[in-house]
Amino acid sequence: MMVNANLTRGLLLGAAALGALAGSAFSASAQGVVNVYTNREPGLYSSTLDEFTKATGIKVNAIFSEQGLAERIKAEGENSPADVLITVDVGRLQEALDLGITQPLKSQAIESAVPAQLRDPEGRWFALSMRARAVYASKDRVKDTAITYEDLADPKWKGKICTRSFQHQYNLALTAAMIVKHGEAKTEEWLKGVKANLAKKPSGGDRDVAKDIMAGVCDIGLGNTYYVGLMTNGTNAEQKKWAEAIHVILPTFQGGGSHVNVSGAALMKHAPNKDNAIKLIEFMTTPEAQHVFADVNYEYPIRPGVAVNPLIQSFGALKPDAMAISAVGKARAKASELVDKVGFDR
Repeated sequence: MMVNANLTRGLLLGAAALGALAGSAFSASAQGVVNVYTNREPGLYSSTLDEFTKATGIKVNAIFSEQGLAERIKAEGENSPADVLITVDVGRLQEALDLGITQPLKSQAIESAVPAQLRDPEGRWFALSMRARAVYASKDRVKDTAITYEDLADPKWKGKICTRSFQHQYNLALTAAMIVKHGEAKTEEWLKGVKANLAKKPSGGDRDVAKDIMAGVCDIGLGNTYYVGLMTNGTNAEQKKWAEAIHVILPTFQGGGSHVNVSGAALMKHAPNKDNAIKLIEFMTTPEAQHVFADVNYEYPIRPGVAVNPLIQSFGALKPDAMAISAVGKARAKASELVDKVGFDR
């Protein structure tokens, strides 16, 4: 399946600047090149890829699309120019595995930088950054400083929770993590309990949760940690007010840690520039590249020892749950079924 033309933009990220790429075909035989397909906004990667080019002399070509990249690579088959897929959400990484478009790679540099629970056991993808699924809470109306994900189904929150669709990848990953932690039956009951506590039908995005809290529509809601950084330090004055109205709680599972999702990279099965692709993925796990994730997009670095942005650090120390992220990806399809079964978004 090819990507809708309205959703696809070709982008060339070279050593000097980020510019438009005419068309979507890359040269599979070019020397000193690596071809990246990504659904992450190129602005996040431009400075990192510039540094990679400066350090190695390898030119980076990247094509960006919000959706459909894995299917596109599958359709391109052996003729695909894609060397690396960089994507958000473990579900999309699992999709790449299910479509058979990846190949395993062995790299001591990557394995020493990426903790085992944040990579595919067979080396077919590796996390590059983390984000926590947090609770946004009203500064004025909520005095709680700790909460578990299980608590979201507690009737004490009846009529007080806002969230985006639970079929969205961020909430599907949380639901999948709940399945890994508690099994399908308990997760179904949890979904019913959270649905019963909603202040309104799921809608909008994570930033809209903060907006609704400020407006008094609800008292708490689910949102990724990095959105608070983007709202706080962005140029949108209204969004700054939304961020000022909330405080962030890092929830945990009962007896466990916080749920995290990842952005990640995978080596493509027919990568025409395999050696360069491995070098790029290795570079993305270096301290220099990890600082970009922390300071440009307010994400958590996956490499131990790299400092978290001070604003994100102010939420408290993140203690990710010990579950393997790969298990969350595998449970995503069942999570989607359960969300529909309980009619969560209706």
